[in-house]
Amino acid sequence: MSRVSLEGQVAVVTGAARGVGELLARKLSARGARVALVGLEEEALKEVSGRLHHDSAYWYADVTDHETMSRVAREVKERFGKVDIVVANAGVATGGPFTDSDPVAWRRVIEVNLIGSAVTARAFLPVLAESRGYLLQIASLAALTPAPMMTAYCASKAGVEAYAHSLRAEVGYQGVRVGVAYLSWTDTDMVRGADQDDVMRELRQRLPWPSNKTYPLGPAVDRLVAGIERRSAHVYGQWWLRGMQGVRGYLPALIGTVGQREMKRFAPRLRGMSSGLVGAGGAADEEARATHRN
Repeated sequence: MSRVSLEGQVAVVTGAARGVGELLARKLSARGARVALVGLEEEALKEVSGRLHHDSAYWYADVTDHETMSRVAREVKERFGKVDIVVANAGVATGGPFTDSDPVAWRRVIEVNLIGSAVTARAFLPVLAESRGYLLQIASLAALTPAPMMTAYCASKAGVEAYAHSLRAEVGYQGVRVGVAYLSWTDTDMVRGADQDDVMRELRQRLPWPSNKTYPLGPAVDRLVAGIERRSAHVYGQWWLRGMQGVRGYLPALIGTVGQREMKRFAPRLRGMSSGLVGAGGAADEEARATHRN
């Protein structure tokens, strides 16, 4: 499919304070887009907005809050006059054995990654219908293959993949295109945070090539930008992920067998693992919720 120029288009990026969202916002802006940044780290969002090439603004918002996101959608439309692109990128993660997991943190991963994506789409779909725009849902390798010690994250990313595919069929006749983006382990605060745990890091390093590598952020985001320009239904942050689609049906049985062996190997080291949200983004989410409770 031919590429659509981003010059003058209005793009909304959630989870835009750092990592994939921050770099994506910068690259979209460099191609002429006006960018609305959404996230929970107000000072970081302000800093990102100040470095962008073209007109931009930022909103402090929890993507799981329907009223707040509906207000953000109205204000973005008022500020920029339209919305052409929405990237549902906000996400958090936790790792460790399910039976020892913090139920609050486990639930929060589902809330942010799955429910938050749906809340984002619900808020912005009316304005995307006006512009015949594009919604890109950020999923993961975790949507294609299950992994032990990542039950919440895998469930959330499999969920957003299925939800986005269903949504594509519902809104296509209105001219709204929906894409799903897949990323493997990419050099972000989330992945670095997970790697701080020795067991999680070693388990990942024992995965078969090429899924055992951490990939640079820049090329992955370049692929996302190209997918946005093409309004692609599927976007792959790393070249080999496209091939996973053809074998994904075999992976649960394979990982079930291999995973049992690996879990037995690591069993003596599993007690006492941290089960909270990982990385700086996870810390920001926990801080925001603590402030809201107080």
